Amino acid sequence: MRIFFSLVVVGAVWVVASNLSHAEPIPQTLKKPVTDEYQSVKVEDNYQWLEQDDDPAVKAWSDAQSRRTREYLDKLPDRAAIEKQLTDWYAKTSPSYSGIVSRPGILLARKFQPPKQQQMLVTLASADDPKSEKTAIDWFVPSHDGKYVAMSISQGGSEDGTLHIYETATGKPLKDSITHVQYPTAGGSAAWNADGTGIYYTRFPRKGERPDADLNFYQQVYFHKIGTADSEDTYSIGKDFPRIAEIKLEASHEGKYILATVANGDGGDFAHYLLGPDGNWKQLTQFSDQIKGTRIGRDNALYLLSRADAPRGKILRAPLDKPELENATVIVPPGGAVIQFMEPTGDALYVGDLLGGPSQIRRFGLDGQGETIVPIPNISAVTEMESLEDNSLLFRDVSYSEPAAWFHLTGNAPLKKPALVDSSPVSFADIEVSREMATSKDGTKIPLNIIRRKGTKLDGNNPVLLYGYGGYGISMQPNFDFTRRLWFDRGGVLIIANIRGGGEFGEEWHKAGNLIKKQNVFDDFAAAAQYLINEKWTRAEKLAILGGSNGGLLMGAMITQHPDLVRAVVSTVGIYDMLRVELAPNGAFNVTEFGTVKDPEQFKALYAYSPYHHVADGANYPSILFMTGANDGRVAPYHSRKMVARLDEANKSSNPILLRTSTSSGHGIGTALSERIKQLADEYSFLFAQLGMARH
Repeated sequence: MRIFFSLVVVGAVWVVASNLSHAEPIPQTLKKPVTDEYQSVKVEDNYQWLEQDDDPAVKAWSDAQSRRTREYLDKLPDRAAIEKQLTDWYAKTSPSYSGIVSRPGILLARKFQPPKQQQMLVTLASADDPKSEKTAIDWFVPSHDGKYVAMSISQGGSEDGTLHIYETATGKPLKDSITHVQYPTAGGSAAWNADGTGIYYTRFPRKGERPDADLNFYQQVYFHKIGTADSEDTYSIGKDFPRIAEIKLEASHEGKYILATVANGDGGDFAHYLLGPDGNWKQLTQFSDQIKGTRIGRDNALYLLSRADAPRGKILRAPLDKPELENATVIVPPGGAVIQFMEPTGDALYVGDLLGGPSQIRRFGLDGQGETIVPIPNISAVTEMESLEDNSLLFRDVSYSEPAAWFHLTGNAPLKKPALVDSSPVSFADIEVSREMATSKDGTKIPLNIIRRKGTKLDGNNPVLLYGYGGYGISMQPNFDFTRRLWFDRGGVLIIANIRGGGEFGEEWHKAGNLIKKQNVFDDFAAAAQYLINEKWTRAEKLAILGGSNGGLLMGAMITQHPDLVRAVVSTVGIYDMLRVELAPNGAFNVTEFGTVKDPEQFKALYAYSPYHHVADGANYPSILFMTGANDGRVAPYHSRKMVARLDEANKSSNPILLRTSTSSGHGIGTALSERIKQLADEYSFLFAQLGMARH
């Protein structure tokens, strides 16, 4: 499963006493040298022993680091006030609705309404009437008639999901319960049959079916008949899929067809299989065919998003009775925009495009004719589209200065904004956004989204927070976070960089930043930082950087390659030892993105930038806050432990290097609101101390 970390930039800017720049003495870390050999290269590792989560010595070391970090952060005079401010603001926010799915007579959606700690699943009569919500029941897939809903539920941020079935109208659970349908390695999915008597679901091996090391691999599809024990479930497909297969299931509108999209790990290659009314699965595409997305239309047709000879995408259409790729025809040819996704209704095809970060929507006839542009807010992102039973479209749009809102589109009629609109407890009327271009080491132009108060001066004195990700073809698009208000009010500037490795400019942009070309990602981000300094947005002493997961790897590369370019770093759930990452269950899924030490050329690239292996003795490193979750199934927490141990040993500066381990969270998915607020308060009280930011 992709190691993705959602960008949340929040916090307040407070006065911090200068005598708090030093942390408590560094806990001593025992060295236990181990030598591994890769491609005839011997690599010594003094801290490999920190990889053992259950070792009492590792727990004691981690606890000592946590106490030291807690003591440092809790001494910051406004740490408690920051947390209180965040809690108060969240309590004043409106409900937020996402993941809408249409069924006859109802909409189902995820609802998040602080101070509740997690999202709930609710039903609505329509997008115009949130008060029609009837059932709060907490991945979800409703049956085609809307009578039942299947949900995967996991605990403590573990993402180890159990499938439960509920009556939609009452929220009453059925006795059906199926364990281990979802895990961070390959995720999970389900799709109902036509009459709602059973459900196809993703299943991981049970203990005894495969060696213990393979229990979170080899995902397959099984069928469960409602009201029966899961021991009676029947195998459907998947025995011939790769060890690192990730399966997503989708049913046609009436349930006669089931589509299985099979990812070959996290590298962005997919194969597709179709289960027809005859009960047989048929392979439609192979990994090499470059089909990146598929949807079953209501017109007995299959729509396919292809990047074959079209890095920015084209759309094909094939009849469901002859769905093989050779029978597909191009209905939307490639163009300047990057096609992200598509949503067919009964009479139109809506296409969501990416324009280097911001979005656009185009509407076509089902034959690809009659193209029109749907008007949406400027520099905004369309994050979801859902076709309704009447063939109209709901889509969710968000910008840097406006909260997310759902819009309703019927044919060529004017756009309507229904009642499902997020609100903010603070105004962003004085916030402006511009896009500027930095030039990377090889001459590539890198877009920077610069968000700040109107009238901000370019005098080199602005505190700047630069964020980046750069991987898996994931695009950094406009998003809204009301808690940034505190950052802006105290002179802070937020920069979001569209670096290579993402998908902002299509598959070529992604491929230019993965495998042996990963160094381009780090060069792009360093060029962004240097541009901000050169253009007087800030200076090195006022520049902080933030990244998580794959973006944590980016932070590690910046720390080791450009330690003098920034003042402070917050790196969350990151990867730092690139030679051993593939040994973890989810690490095997990431080989298609990062590469493997088993390949000579890929090993050379991995070893050349692996942050853990490039910490230099006697270097002056910036202030760093590492954050990880004890339950993280996507990036092993030991990466943060080993990186901190090595930096503690090598660092010559007096800047604090801290490790915060949350015992109640994982990679960030499913983290309770209260813990998220505490994490964010820690992040920003740390940054404010390092940048010397005071109230204006």
